[in-house]
Amino acid sequence: MWQRRKGLMFMEQQHAAENCARMALVFLYGTLKRGQPNHRVLWDGAHGSAAFRARGRTLDPYPLVIAGEHNIPWLLHLPGSGRRVEGEVYTVDERMLRFLDDFENCPALYQRTALRVQLLEEGAPGAEEPPAPTTVQCFVYSRATFPPEWAQLPHYDSYDSEGPHGLRYNPRENR
Repeated sequence: MWQRRKGLMFMEQQHAAENCARMALVFLYGTLKRGQPNHRVLWDGAHGSAAFRARGRTLDPYPLVIAGEHNIPWLLHLPGSGRRVEGEVYTVDERMLRFLDDFENCPALYQRTALRVQLLEEGAPGAEEPPAPTTVQCFVYSRATFPPEWAQLPHYDSYDSEGPHGLRYNPRENR
């Protein structure tokens, strides 16, 4: 059963052992998405549980930039500017959420905040009309403080580490 806590949706999930785990929605837009360099950490059971829910797009525009010496994708916390950013929505347990906080160096580097995301569902085969858009509130890792010149960098609506931008991501293990 989904519950609203502090404006975010959490799900109480019963396990066979009658343990109760809280689940949260997280919007991923960068190197943690499927097919990207850091995606593998989502499937390491030692970090907790993560399940892909849907592709999504931020309801409000935000600047998604690629910056720094390692060409890291950053979602700048400047709602209303930039583009509606595409990414992926995952359901994660509290253990995975804590792992992601550590992985993203939150709150020192990234801040975990809430934003609204429109789920992008494919229409059912043979459907005459697409399904009504569904929006959910998710956690996201964004930057509230950043060098001022980052706001002037090109804004992207989607991130791919091998994209046409030519800014190859430098994985952590190579730094």
